Amino acid sequence: MRIAQVAPLYESVPPRHYGGTERVVSWLTEELVALGNDVTLFASADSLTSARLRAGCAQGLRTAPNCVDPMPYHLLMLEQVLRRASDFDVVHFHIDYMHFPASRRQNLCHVSTLHGRLDIPDLAPFYAEFQEMPVISISLEQRRPLPWLNWAGNVYHGLPHDLFAARFEPGAYLAFIGRISPEKRPDRAIEIAKRTGIPLKIAAKVDRADREYFEAQIKPLLNHPLIEYIGEIGDREKGEFLGNALACLVPIDWPEPFGITMIEAMACGTPVIAYRHGSVPEVIADGLTGFIVSSMDEAVAAVERIPQVSRRACRKMFESRFTAPRMASEYMRIYQQQIARKTGEIPIIIEPEPKDTQLLP
Repeated sequence: MRIAQVAPLYESVPPRHYGGTERVVSWLTEELVALGNDVTLFASADSLTSARLRAGCAQGLRTAPNCVDPMPYHLLMLEQVLRRASDFDVVHFHIDYMHFPASRRQNLCHVSTLHGRLDIPDLAPFYAEFQEMPVISISLEQRRPLPWLNWAGNVYHGLPHDLFAARFEPGAYLAFIGRISPEKRPDRAIEIAKRTGIPLKIAAKVDRADREYFEAQIKPLLNHPLIEYIGEIGDREKGEFLGNALACLVPIDWPEPFGITMIEAMACGTPVIAYRHGSVPEVIADGLTGFIVSSMDEAVAAVERIPQVSRRACRKMFESRFTAPRMASEYMRIYQQQIARKTGEIPIIIEPEPKDTQLLP
């Protein structure tokens, strides 16, 4: 199958450090290539891939020193995609709704994975205009604000089996990883550490938009003997950081569409303590791979119950539900269905050959 993957240009594919969407695009792209597909990746020039790379800009725009407005680069990339539309059986967009007006006017077989939150009021009138566009959710909860969209499927994120090695001996600290922002609530993580007396390590980036929040609300809280702020880390450091933790804290205060951090922790064998928002109940098996909480008191109590959670069970859950081969297989099925609808043919679903996914004992 000839497949185009269209990534955002804010980070390279994969990102050097933090980056959710671009990391998922990388995992999916590499798996699709491994399955024998002819894949073209539209991304920044500093991306690393076994697919055919078409560059939309010289480097990831978040750290590009001279980039003031990222929109022109995305529109130029979209022009590249549409100019080559006949080269592909299906185009898979990861840039949300940006391409809708142009795709409507092209004889293009396409799908769009929506990676962000959909509860923003500004989105409803736009999506209402483009109701025919086939879109894919990353959790069923993500659909709640706009259930009437043309949902072509739901695909949970997955990461490579061997990206992280599981560690079955519990660590001695709590971990907070990802991004420091009001909705991620690092202040809650700090409070949990203080109340339990267990050290907290924070490995997270600070975006420009969140710099004021970090300086005013979070930085003063870091001056405590239990709190260690590490900063932004990449995949090379992430396995050790998460694998050596007692538990990963996800004290979010927003409708998280998915939350890659949770499955990264499970891949390392590390239980997750997460607040009940967004996709959390779809990803975490309460009592089996961690605990779902609704208050600070419940979070503190959950930390005390972490020894009840089997780290082997966390790894097994990752291997059964959240791997890249499973993700690619589900996307392949959706591609085939969309191609069949476009051509008017009856879809013949060809299941990719599964890789060795034997679970740990």
